[in-house]
Amino acid sequence: MAFQLLLNFFLAFLWMFLGGSFSASSFIIGFLLSMIVVFGMRRFLSGRFYMFRVIAIIKLTFMFIWELIKANFEVLAIVLKPKLDMKPGIFKYDTALKKDWEITLLSLLITLTPGTLVMDISDDNETLYIHALNIPDVKSAVSSIKEGFERAIMEVSR
Repeated sequence: MAFQLLLNFFLAFLWMFLGGSFSASSFIIGFLLSMIVVFGMRRFLSGRFYMFRVIAIIKLTFMFIWELIKANFEVLAIVLKPKLDMKPGIFKYDTALKKDWEITLLSLLITLTPGTLVMDISDDNETLYIHALNIPDVKSAVSSIKEGFERAIMEVSR
């Protein structure tokens, strides 16, 4: 990915220098044209096209922001109720992520979402122990993490 991005920047600057125009619009046009060139050369370069990973990172960011907003409203609704009828609990989450940075990112995303907290990670890095403020159904919580954050992290890393 890094080589493709550097190649894209190099070709964009080359476009600017050969055109003799050192403006932002010239760089943007050169960047977009060189992105097409790098996309055309993708089978000669290692890894997948870098823009797919950039789009996956943007998608993960927006997914986290959306989950953050939803969780804030859920916690607000729990706090503002006159009668606290929440069901806190700790559950085990088995992850398919293998790399340390992937597991760390998943743990951070879960912990930064209000109402949830990763308490511990097993020694083999395959199990996360998560505390939730209100968890009526463990299976739905596990599936929402697996289909949400974990899938998005896999799109970024693989």
